[in-house]
Amino acid sequence: MAGKRKKGEGTVRLRKDGRWEGRVVVGYDEAGKPKTKNVLAKTKKECIAKLEALKSTCQVVGPVQVRSDMLVRDWLDYWYQNYSKPRLRPSTQLNYESWIYHHLIPGVGEIPLNQLTQAELQQFFRRMKESGRKANVERRGPGMADRSVRSCHAVCQMALDKAVEEKLIHYNPAVGCKLPPMKGKEMKILTQEEIQRFLIQAKAEGMYELFLLELTTGMRRGELLALRWDDLDFATGKLRIDKQVYPVGGKLIISEPKTKAANRTIILPPAMVELLVEYKKGVFSDLMFPSRTKPEQPIDPGYVRRRLQVILERAGCKRVRFHDLRHTFATLSLENGMDVKTLSTIIGHVSSATTLNTYTHITDEMRRKAALSIDLGIAKAEVQPMPEQTDEPQKQDFVPI
Repeated sequence: MAGKRKKGEGTVRLRKDGRWEGRVVVGYDEAGKPKTKNVLAKTKKECIAKLEALKSTCQVVGPVQVRSDMLVRDWLDYWYQNYSKPRLRPSTQLNYESWIYHHLIPGVGEIPLNQLTQAELQQFFRRMKESGRKANVERRGPGMADRSVRSCHAVCQMALDKAVEEKLIHYNPAVGCKLPPMKGKEMKILTQEEIQRFLIQAKAEGMYELFLLELTTGMRRGELLALRWDDLDFATGKLRIDKQVYPVGGKLIISEPKTKAANRTIILPPAMVELLVEYKKGVFSDLMFPSRTKPEQPIDPGYVRRRLQVILERAGCKRVRFHDLRHTFATLSLENGMDVKTLSTIIGHVSSATTLNTYTHITDEMRRKAALSIDLGIAKAEVQPMPEQTDEPQKQDFVPI
């Protein structure tokens, strides 16, 4: 008789229907109860082979005894696997795993959770800023970017907030840590002259429709590349934006946008619709902008980024990011009289406040011009130069505008 399988190897049994079933624990829920997966096969040997294959693809998370004196590394892993990971998108999971397993755990993981202090975290984030980079050290230097340090701190603070909520610690030592200041990336926009040169070159490069649609709508790159022909109503010009493309582990994933506001419908100008009608005749894919080598897949976002820089250089335009094309659309829209609320809806911001904060430099100038117009409108007059002095006293006249 075969011996009993060891803990962690899984179980194999013969079902009533004659098939063999293998089952193995792949994790534990928040209450500590095991979560399992199973495989089915016609023979026991085949079942065991399938079970081994399943185990090799599953990262089994063992049960953790949650207590206040557990090590920080155990709590971070437990928090991520049970509370955070299930609700995160694949791309965001990779970021969290980097902060937790490559930075936080090596840095402060061996400290008991209930003994972790703000001073220890402050020292950790200082070291991270000075020498925390793990890759491209020769090219970028040993220090981490300010944004990366702040992102790592945000993950740490969320994990420790949950520890406070679970009454494992009395306060969150991550609160109050001094971090590098938030620095927004410099916003660059193309001028009208640059846009003309850019589009002429884009046409020569075979990417005219893609970049013109971007400059006409201000979509995010992932949203633009995820478009399908059935998202566009050619009769009304209505374009539905409800998905986006993003790379994860060398593969392109299409999923829903992060926010509800990003799910939106915009109306394209008639000229843009007519252009897309002609463009569609040469596209043999359900995707609006498919890969040239794999028509069933969208264009890789990295390829679009690289082609953008080539086109800009050949057109004699300044170097800008793809996201700056979105800024160019928004800036020109505001300068040509579009109200902030409408613009916010078109570009998919959560609120008008986000749009105002993003384009403060534009709206400030608009407000200055508006104030000047109001001032002139109320006064309805302007002071004329003083006439030359004569023997007779002269009266200062106000001439209506």
